[in-house]
Amino acid sequence: MTEVTVVDGIGGIDAATWDRLANPVSAVQNPTLRHAFFRALEESGSIVPEAGWLPQHLVAKDDKGDIRAILPLYLKSHSFGEYVFDQGWAEAYERHGLRYYPKLLSAVPVTPVPGRRFLVADPTGDAAYVAALAEAVVEIARRRKLSSAHLTFLTEGEAEALSGEGWLLRTGQQFHWTNEGYTTFDDFLASLASRKRKILKRERRDALAGGIEVDWLTGRDITEAHWDIFFDFYMDTSNRKWGSPYLNRAFFSRLGDTMAEDVLLVTCRRGGRTIAGALNLIGGDTLYGRYWGCLEHQPFLHFEVCYYQAIDFAIARGLARVEAGAGGEHKLVRGYLPTPTYSAHWIADSRFRQAIGDYLGRERRHVEAETAALAEYAPFRKDSDPRS
Repeated sequence: MTEVTVVDGIGGIDAATWDRLANPVSAVQNPTLRHAFFRALEESGSIVPEAGWLPQHLVAKDDKGDIRAILPLYLKSHSFGEYVFDQGWAEAYERHGLRYYPKLLSAVPVTPVPGRRFLVADPTGDAAYVAALAEAVVEIARRRKLSSAHLTFLTEGEAEALSGEGWLLRTGQQFHWTNEGYTTFDDFLASLASRKRKILKRERRDALAGGIEVDWLTGRDITEAHWDIFFDFYMDTSNRKWGSPYLNRAFFSRLGDTMAEDVLLVTCRRGGRTIAGALNLIGGDTLYGRYWGCLEHQPFLHFEVCYYQAIDFAIARGLARVEAGAGGEHKLVRGYLPTPTYSAHWIADSRFRQAIGDYLGRERRHVEAETAALAEYAPFRKDSDPRS
């Protein structure tokens, strides 16, 4: 018999058990699924009930009381920090006198990195525990009379399985770079059409003009002084893009204390002063771009720090991909190709479920058409296009 219980904080789940299920030896390691990453988010005070994130993690246990599967879950009072936008659904609910918030969300908070949401050592052999967790989400939503439940940036297989159980499937798009066995950045450049290759070379040259020097920092090389500087970058970007930051200073210290070997800080110095930086997480086969910021304007520096340096690092480490985060069609000309993302949505009200389902069907067709259209602008030579 499977027992599903709610745990109201990451600290209530044993770290070794969580990590064994989140990143089993047989799977490619994803640092955003680590217990330490969730703990840094929650225990820094960044992802807490006062900020609209109430942890409600689900654990499925076998008849011996051993945890066999986990679903990270939050009760949300808003839709900020999700990167899968449903504010229009909330407004429609409110226009009809209904309450959309709170809602349930399974995600890595403020982190649009695709990955498994049902944490289980063996997705096939332990399918019954996964099913029990999915049923529990719906049961909790119904019992609490919630409008909806959402799983975002989950795998395609997870999304299709939930779709078969009546959840609504939504597709989105990110831009990812793929390492086609390159040994140097020049190898990558050689795969581009001549005109595109010239553009990238010029951007890299102009970005580092004026004596700008670039450093890669990982592990114990990252100090609290580095986090102080990077937090200034993060705050500047957050205030300009989102109006308010999602993460506090304590989060970055906790990240450095517990996950420094999974962190790559790319920093830029001019005249001894650090003027820009980007935070990345290093996975088993992927570099995940997360945050960037700068204190001085320099043409193309954003592209250099976030995209080209990430490619350099991935090639040097033999990583298969760079996932540069949400949005950004400007990534396409720089070798990052459109890649589908998936989310699944359970809507309580049958009328809204039908309306949202119709909308998502149209949206999927639009995303497919946009992806095909964008593919025409890929920078690769026809004989070296990684999609062919």
